[in-house]
Amino acid sequence: MTARQPGRNIKPAMELPFKPAMGGLNCALPCPGGAGDGAAMQQIADWLKTLGMSEYTERFAESDVDTSVLRDLTDQDLKELGVSLGHRRKMLRAIAELTGAAPTSPQPALTEPKTQDTAERRQVTVMFSDLVGSTALSARMDPEDLREVISAYQKCVAETVRRFGGFVAKYMGDGVLVYFGYPQAHEDDAERAVRAGLELVGAVSALKPNAPLQTRVGLATGLVVVGDLIGSGEAQERGIVGETPNLAARLQGIAEPNMVLIAEDTRRLLGNLFELQDLGARELKGITGPVRVWAALRASSVEGRFEALHITGLTALVGRDEEIELLLRRTTTRRKRGSTSSMRCSHRPLPRLRMPHSSPRCCRFRMMDAIPRSR
Repeated sequence: MTARQPGRNIKPAMELPFKPAMGGLNCALPCPGGAGDGAAMQQIADWLKTLGMSEYTERFAESDVDTSVLRDLTDQDLKELGVSLGHRRKMLRAIAELTGAAPTSPQPALTEPKTQDTAERRQVTVMFSDLVGSTALSARMDPEDLREVISAYQKCVAETVRRFGGFVAKYMGDGVLVYFGYPQAHEDDAERAVRAGLELVGAVSALKPNAPLQTRVGLATGLVVVGDLIGSGEAQERGIVGETPNLAARLQGIAEPNMVLIAEDTRRLLGNLFELQDLGARELKGITGPVRVWAALRASSVEGRFEALHITGLTALVGRDEEIELLLRRTTTRRKRGSTSSMRCSHRPLPRLRMPHSSPRCCRFRMMDAIPRSR
């Protein structure tokens, strides 16, 4: 009898029936501990040959991939071996047939991020815009013609408000709900909303698809909670909670054709940027107490935004007498030379917008910042 080598327990090779994915060749894949590495690698070579992929034989051999680990290979393993995508899919199917299991494929990566359902507390100016006389139009127009009219109106509203940074939140038949200050906020959202409303009145009047069109606009500003996802699919929208949208809707309801109405909170943010008509206090359904209402007529002719937004006057500057006198002297000198501009150089921060308005003598020059000079 042949002496058994120490440390080795040789067992008969177990054969697993194998049906190749391509060709009619049948062979058996032994389990680990088979009849030698050479025979195992030869079976790998034969298996790859039946699949028509003999070019990978050397790569399998270099990575010590034999029949004992064949069924454990994954898509990532084959990729690291340099197998192309199409050949990886064929190999995985053939390996699955060996074990009788369904082929496994990697989960595709998500290319589109999920819409975040996050609500925020924000100050927003809400606009409600409505097409005047849509009920009468529906009575005398063919539904297809009416659809074209409403589509043209909605497109006009969307293009106009987006030019001023507005966000179209919802289309409601012949009405449109717009947010200024969400999702992107600006320091002048109230001003943007009024300018968009005035622009919209002119743009809708110029449409005239089949009949002259008019619109009504209501604007209100206040704190809301906005951003909750409501509905699903195409009906999904960003919800808004608070009194502000209700107030804007009520203002739009009492507006005359081609009129932009604003509430008191919006009025306070506008200063003298627009010519406004005070319509007095109005009782609005669902709103507690009378609401003072203004009609925005047109943009004002104020020289600058600074003057327009400080209608109550400016408080006196404190501790700036020396700087003001220096600036006045320099300005007088430059005017004598024929210049109307001054450059400010300082080691201390100065209110650059306030300085020209701090004295009647400083009203007609402009200032530019410069890099502070070292002494």
